[in-house]
Amino acid sequence: METFLVTGASGYLGSQVVEELWRRQRSSPREAFQIIALDVRPVSPENRKDGTLYLQEDIRSPNLASLFKNNHVNTVVHLASIVNPGKKSDRAFEYSVDVEGTANVLQACTDAGVEKIIVSSSGAAYGYHADNPEWLTEDDPIRGNEEFAYSWHKRLVEEMLAEYRETHPQLKQVVFRIGTILGSSTQNQITAMFDKPRIIRIRHFVSPFVFVWDRDVVNCIVQAIFTKKTGIYNLAADGVLTLEDIAGILNKKTVAVPLWLLKAIFWMLKKVRLTVYGPEQVAFLQYRPVLDNRRLKVEFDYQPKKTTREVFEYYCLHHGKIRPKPEPSLSHRADAQTV
Repeated sequence: METFLVTGASGYLGSQVVEELWRRQRSSPREAFQIIALDVRPVSPENRKDGTLYLQEDIRSPNLASLFKNNHVNTVVHLASIVNPGKKSDRAFEYSVDVEGTANVLQACTDAGVEKIIVSSSGAAYGYHADNPEWLTEDDPIRGNEEFAYSWHKRLVEEMLAEYRETHPQLKQVVFRIGTILGSSTQNQITAMFDKPRIIRIRHFVSPFVFVWDRDVVNCIVQAIFTKKTGIYNLAADGVLTLEDIAGILNKKTVAVPLWLLKAIFWMLKKVRLTVYGPEQVAFLQYRPVLDNRRLKVEFDYQPKKTTREVFEYYCLHHGKIRPKPEPSLSHRADAQTV
């Protein structure tokens, strides 16, 4: 019996992966495998799935290798990271989880003889740069910005993974560089931008967004578990939306703010501790990475079920931001059937 362990199993993405594995286990009894959901936070009894082993452990723990070995773990899905730091967070803590925690997971995998690791990276690993190509492919360099902790840590993690591919080739890797995830229940610092009465954009900058449906991300992770595929893949939907496009879907207006003014606003907000982000991170809106997903479709053999526009409309619909499109009338349906 194979054993699949998910780190960050109580998080937004991790909980969905565990649930999808549990569904597959129930629908295909002949596929015998054990699911281990690992998180630093306890999981309440009502949220637990029958037959799934829930373990409370920090990914930085020195006991991780023993835990993997004692439970005969074959595949690790590594999702634990600090995506949305709280106001009381600091870079030292985020580094210890994102980078040192991943280093500990990789070492535990090699010590325990784990066969495969699937890692959730991010398009942020490419960095936010004026000279980024219009469409970033997996062959473009990883240049995560040091001033943006999440981007920098993803870069450091990917550099670590590249080193492990050379020194520990027996540990197979699948790395997903994921776009901005949206689903029916998504709420984070990016979606907070869409809640404002006006959509703020930087004057003279397009600020393209590439979204991906959370179910597509889960589907890709599960597919990676059950196939022999390895490699690095941009995980994003087809197409892009600018902030003007997003405002149009929301039926809102945009406010074009000069770059200097937006930096001043960020400086002020950080000074009074209303945000952890400073003026240096305005590049997040200036130079958003746009992910080319051809390798995902051709080599990994997965076609995202929703386009970037469809993902955003789906998110808006489930958050009450737009009205559902009216169903065709019965007479129109009859006409369509007659034709």
